Amino acid sequence: MHPQLTAADIDRIIEMAWEDRTPFEAIAFQFGLSESDVILLMRTHSKASSFRMWRKRMKGRQTKHQMLRTTSVTRFKCHRQKAISNNKISKR
Repeated sequence: MHPQLTAADIDRIIEMAWEDRTPFEAIAFQFGLSESDVILLMRTHSKASSFRMWRKRMKGRQTKHQMLRTTSVTRFKCHRQKAISNNKISKR
């Protein structure tokens, strides 16, 4: 885990982890956390039931893993999602 993460960074990582179309690679790109680091962060900053629900939802989800995505998905977020403030990736 990276101790230099602020509370705002942790909140954003949790939000990104719950988003269906945000791959773990996007979290790694923005915050330098591997998938296992994100899982550890979710385990330590979530209630046990919330963590289990998240793991069940994310396990094998194609949109959370860049290598499993189809080539037609080229964005980090859903086109219906509102603009995100404090996003470290410039908006295109």
